[in-house]
Amino acid sequence: QDEWLKNELAKKDEAGNPYYMTVPASFNNNAVVYLHFHNNTEETKNNLVPLYTSVVDMKYHGRIFNNVAFDSSYLSTNPADSVVRFSAQKDNLITGWVITLMNMHVGDSVTAIIPWNVAYGESGSGNIIKPYTHLIFDMKLVDIPKYEARP
Repeated sequence: QDEWLKNELAKKDEAGNPYYMTVPASFNNNAVVYLHFHNNTEETKNNLVPLYTSVVDMKYHGRIFNNVAFDSSYLSTNPADSVVRFSAQKDNLITGWVITLMNMHVGDSVTAIIPWNVAYGESGSGNIIKPYTHLIFDMKLVDIPKYEARP
């Protein structure tokens, strides 16, 4: 899967630019995710960006590097069709999700590659996500119903 990651990060868009942008965590420069925005970010740049304490509504589909699906909001109907509500602070999200969320504006849609060290690490999770597994998420930040949730 390291070869897969290398190949993904070598991809270029139609203009010859890198397909994925490298996004370090504001809280740890050694923690990075790779994002490809599917929308025009100029149109969403003035929208809210979640805080660590925010409650967010997301649509997402998660799979491992070889496209085996392991999770999806599209099976949910609460709080809305295909939408799941999260709090980074309270729901123990993986670090890669937190980095991704804090770099999205409401309305943004991304494909995020989350390396194993900011995903489930050396332990993995369940039967599908083995130790050291890179993850891919297609994510859309639908709304921020609670911008600054208090503990």
